[in-house]
Amino acid sequence: MDILKFEQEKLSRKADLTQTIADVQKSLDLLTTARHTIANDPPSASMTLAKLQNPVKQSFDAIHNDLKHIYDGLGKYQKALEKHTKTALVPASDHDVLRTQRNSLHRAIAIHLLREGQFSVASTFLSEACSGSPERPPPGPRDSRMDGSYDLSILMSSESLHLHFAEMYNILHAIQQTCDLLPAIAWAKQHRDMLEARGSNLEFELGRLQFIWLFTGGHTGDSNAGMFNALRYARKEFGCFQGRYFREIKQLCGAMAYKPNLPRSPYKHLFHDPSAWEDVSKSFTREFCSVLGLSADSPLYLAATAGAIALPTLLKMASIMKEKKTEWTSENELPVEIPLPPGFHFHSIFVCPVSKEQSTEQNPPMMLPCCHVIAQESLMRISKGTRFKCPYCPCESHPREAMRVYL
Repeated sequence: MDILKFEQEKLSRKADLTQTIADVQKSLDLLTTARHTIANDPPSASMTLAKLQNPVKQSFDAIHNDLKHIYDGLGKYQKALEKHTKTALVPASDHDVLRTQRNSLHRAIAIHLLREGQFSVASTFLSEACSGSPERPPPGPRDSRMDGSYDLSILMSSESLHLHFAEMYNILHAIQQTCDLLPAIAWAKQHRDMLEARGSNLEFELGRLQFIWLFTGGHTGDSNAGMFNALRYARKEFGCFQGRYFREIKQLCGAMAYKPNLPRSPYKHLFHDPSAWEDVSKSFTREFCSVLGLSADSPLYLAATAGAIALPTLLKMASIMKEKKTEWTSENELPVEIPLPPGFHFHSIFVCPVSKEQSTEQNPPMMLPCCHVIAQESLMRISKGTRFKCPYCPCESHPREAMRVYL
C-alpha cells in the first residue's frame, strides 16, 4: 500500500489546475466575443469564424498540455492500483431476493439519507422512486408514528420524519460544535416517560455532563465561578434523579472538596474523560432513533457492511463449487457460515447438532425430557413415531414428550 500512497501523493502535488482554468476561461472569452460580434454584424459571421479558428485551436492545445501530467499521474496510479489489488467478479445468482422487495429497498435508502442529514437528496430520491411506483391510498391516522413500517408514499407525503431528523442534527451540532447541552436536555425532558420506559439514562448523562462542563468553567473558563454554577445547577435539576442515581450525584458533589487538586483526586475519571462528549452524542442519537421507532444504526449500512464482510468467503466458496462443478440450490440460507462481529447479531438462532441445519418456523427446535435440544425434523427422523434414544445421552423418550423451544 506504500506504493499506492506514494502515487496518490505525487498525483496530489501535480493536481494544480490554475493554468488549465485560465486557458478554459480564455477559450470562453474568445467564443463570447465572437458571438457578440456576429449578433451585432451578421454579414461578418464567416469572417469572424475564420479568424476564430486558430485562436480556439491554440487554446484547446494549451488545455490538453495542461492536463497531460494529470492524465499521466492517473495512469500510473491506476496501474499501481491494479497491480496491488485483486479484482474478482461477484458471484452471480438466478435468485434475486430484492426483485420483489423494491419498495423496502427504496425505503431503506431514503431513511438512510434522512439519518445522514442529506434531506435534499432524500427528497429527490423519494420523488423519483415514487414516480415509478403504483398509486397508493393517502396515509391514515396511524401514519404519524415514525416506525420502520412506512412505505414510500407515506415518507413522501409526510414531512414529520424530515423535521425530526433536522431537529436531531441541530441538537448534535449544538453538542459537538458549541458544547451546548441545553437543547438535548430539553428534548430528554420532553420525552422523559418514553426514555424511562426503555430504562434509558440519557437525561441523567446529559445533566451530569452539563454539571461537569459548568464545574470546569463553561464558556467563561472561570473555574472558581464554575463550581458555584455547577452547585446551583445540581440543586435545581438533580432532585428528580436521587432515587436512581444518588451514588453518582454524591460523587459529583464530593468532587468539590478536591477542587484545588482535582487531577489527583479519586474523581479524576469523571472530570477528565476525553470521550465524554462523543459518547453522549452517540447515546443521544441512539435514543432519538429509538423514540422514533428506528434502530440505532442504519439498516442499509448494516446490510452493506455485512455483505462486504461476507463477500470474500462467498467468492472463495463460488470458486470451489465451480471447480467441483456443484451448485448451491437453497435460497433461504448461505452455503457456509459467515462469522460476523457481535454488533451484527440481533436474533437468537439455533443450529441442530444432528442435521447441522438452522431452525426455522417450519422446523423449530424441540427440547427432549433430558433437556437436549434438536430440530423437529431430526426428532421425527430419529424417532419414526416411537420411543427413541437421545442422540447425546442414554435417556429414552417419546416424540410427544418433546417441547418446542421459542427463540
